[in-house]
Amino acid sequence: MQRQNKLASFEKAVLPHLDAAYNLARWLTRNDADADDVVQEAYLRAFRFFGGFHGEDGRAWLMGIVRNTSYTWMQRNRSPELNMPLDEELHEVESKDLSPEALLLQNVDAQILRKAVEELPLEFREVLVLRELDEMSYKQIAAIADLPLGTVMSRLARARKRLQQILVSNTQAEVLS
Repeated sequence: MQRQNKLASFEKAVLPHLDAAYNLARWLTRNDADADDVVQEAYLRAFRFFGGFHGEDGRAWLMGIVRNTSYTWMQRNRSPELNMPLDEELHEVESKDLSPEALLLQNVDAQILRKAVEELPLEFREVLVLRELDEMSYKQIAAIADLPLGTVMSRLARARKRLQQILVSNTQAEVLS
């Protein structure tokens, strides 16, 4: 009977967030099949450690597990991407061009946006996806990524600037070709 209660509690707390979990894994791994594998492993880990869940935010708890599972998976399968140091000067962008939001409002193709997000360094892609696509708070992102709140805000600002630069660069390249 207790196992049935655990399963019911797990399903209630975690299963509603399956789409968000897949979305994060997909953006981090950049591959549908890999994201499926990561989410499956993350759910197994979540079930295994469900005894440590104390009824707080199930979504943030699960997303943290998906994030960690994604990083573990990428270390095994794509170590160069995770070992690449973040060059903050390289990613610091000053631009007076249109913001990503303005570009989107001008009917930027969804495929171009997806490609641009995938070009972002992993640290930037992660916070941008959690904030803009999964609509998580800065506090939730900090908990998921195990980062100080200020680092989350800084990375998010840099991610937006870098995304803006990529979108402007890609748009200019299309116009010239």
